[in-house]
Amino acid sequence: MRKTVITENPAPSVRFVQIGAEQAGQRIDNYLLRLCKGVPKSHLYKAIRGGEVRVNKGRISADYRLEEGDTVRVPPLRLPRVDEARTVPPAVFPVVFEDDALIVINKPAGVAVHGGSGVSFGVIEQMRAARPDAPFLELAHRLDRETSGLLLIAKKRKALVALHDMMREGGGRKHYQALVVGDWVNDKQHMRQPLLKWLTASGERRVKVDPEGKLAHTIITLQKRYGRYTLVGAELRTGRTHQIRVHLAAAGYPIVGDDKYGSDDVRARFARLGFNRMFLHACRLEIPHPLTGEPMAFIADLPTACTQIIDYLEKNS
Repeated sequence: MRKTVITENPAPSVRFVQIGAEQAGQRIDNYLLRLCKGVPKSHLYKAIRGGEVRVNKGRISADYRLEEGDTVRVPPLRLPRVDEARTVPPAVFPVVFEDDALIVINKPAGVAVHGGSGVSFGVIEQMRAARPDAPFLELAHRLDRETSGLLLIAKKRKALVALHDMMREGGGRKHYQALVVGDWVNDKQHMRQPLLKWLTASGERRVKVDPEGKLAHTIITLQKRYGRYTLVGAELRTGRTHQIRVHLAAAGYPIVGDDKYGSDDVRARFARLGFNRMFLHACRLEIPHPLTGEPMAFIADLPTACTQIIDYLEKNS
């Protein structure tokens, strides 16, 4: 009589991992997300905050960047059951440019760039699922879930490090288009209010203008006025969380459809017109190639939903 053997996940145990040149420069949280596939993101961050994850026997924060030769203590972490489905549906996104070092895609609104905060998966996980043979795919920067447009993905560690260094030092130019509430009048305006992250009573992350915050610089240019609304261009000279959204809202010109810093009434009005997103689009990206230094410029036109709203305002403003 044949026995039925039931296999279970082995009991997790502490691991010590040596960091090589390929992992050097990566944030510890991102490294663990790749190393501990299937472990809930919240568990990883709890382990980091609680000091269970250590580097060279010392406590670290989630934004610690690994160095070659580091020894990482990886604690026992709860893995999903072997029969628990944790599949990520593969997805193909519009590719604007691709070579051996990087991919530039045109991300649609409503898609997170990575899993977490109630989202099981995002662009990067779906691209990895669609390209199972790709040895390396990592986000070079981020876009908010409701922001559409140009997104950089590195295909090599060296390219990722170069792109991170470039953005940290203010290299390259990132241009956006936004429809704001209000009659914007200045042709060009520099916004330099410092921005500070904070948490609401429910634990939701927000950003506000605050003297104790980090330096932030946005350049706003007038593109077209539509009475109560204005289409503006926004160039990021720094890359703070929600930077364009908070700078514009603090100036009295919140972005149409912004569910964190905008008006519920305005969002409801545009929803009745069939517009159910935030009107913020990453339209142009100018960077040197991360490996060759060759100047590159990429463009993504406004999505159809945005152009339809512009057409409506043209006729009804």
